[in-house]
Amino acid sequence: MSAADNKKLVQEMFAIAGDPDPAVREKSLFMASLADDAVWTVTGQYSWSRSFTGKQSIMTDLHGHVRSKLVERGRTIAHRIIADGDIVVVEAKGNNLTRQGQRYDNDYCLVFRFDGGRIREVREYCDSVLTERALGPFPAAEARAAG
Repeated sequence: MSAADNKKLVQEMFAIAGDPDPAVREKSLFMASLADDAVWTVTGQYSWSRSFTGKQSIMTDLHGHVRSKLVERGRTIAHRIIADGDIVVVEAKGNNLTRQGQRYDNDYCLVFRFDGGRIREVREYCDSVLTERALGPFPAAEARAAG
């Protein structure tokens, strides 16, 4: 796929992820686009920093844990999307509320690497202090499972 095709796919994914209607966010173009052997790396040096390997780990260990902390399915709004070849970079802002009533409106830079129309890799850059303050440290048992 071309850079324009990859960018269009990411734009569609974020249009769904940013929709104010939780029912719309349930439709997962992201999951359908994620390669079975994809890797999602949370960068940095805090409790969440690690690589989640495989579609199942990404959806269950990472996204499932985040969903368990939020009132409703996460909402992330893209502000800028830049594509170059098989790389698409997204600047985005979360719009979320934790079950404890705390805002979790993190700023993200997400770097997607595509191969044959599938997401093979995601590198996540965000405010690690906000993540741990709002969502808590990443659980040790899940950390071992994620590798």
